[in-house]
Amino acid sequence: MDVKLTKTQKIKLTSSADIYKIMQQVLLRENKIDRNKEHFWTIGLDNANRILYIELISLGTTTSAPVEPMQVFRVAVLKAAVQMVLVHNHPSGEVKPSKEDINITDRLIQVGNIIGIKVLDHLIIGEKTYNSLGDTGELAKIEESTRYMPNYKQQAELKKEAKEIGKQEEKIKLAQQLKNKGFTVNQLIELTGVTEAQAKKLRIKKNS
Repeated sequence: MDVKLTKTQKIKLTSSADIYKIMQQVLLRENKIDRNKEHFWTIGLDNANRILYIELISLGTTTSAPVEPMQVFRVAVLKAAVQMVLVHNHPSGEVKPSKEDINITDRLIQVGNIIGIKVLDHLIIGEKTYNSLGDTGELAKIEESTRYMPNYKQQAELKKEAKEIGKQEEKIKLAQQLKNKGFTVNQLIELTGVTEAQAKKLRIKKNS
């Protein structure tokens, strides 16, 4: 789900504090019930570190928010992001990374490397404070330590996921072309394999 941003929030990010200022506002927009659930967002950036989008990837339970690389990178590929920041909240207010937080960061870094989208940081946030894995050096450890390097089987799976993301982008591009020619939603689904939700989001582009 795309998070709507004000003009003042579409800024060039220079520090983790910049990121937290925006994401704290995003979190506090939620009602109290949803704030007690883990959210996982991605922030897509251009080469100048300007925000292209903020996407809510997953809304989970009080202790976890499941994340799949396909979900994370699909939007990034479609919106031409070349860099990314990961953000998720801990409803407890404790912002120390868990083992699961480290593992998903590692996995997303690996897929991003294959696709060519760099993960710059991962922030764990609460309503009053945050923890930046980039600032603490944890991100560098994940990137450099062989402890988190995937084995051959995992590497093959990561490449498969990256390939599927590329296929998904091609499907949507083809569906857009057919949409411009007047094909119906059902025809787009049948001919390209896009989902109904993806087909309905497409709009006819002029001069295409």
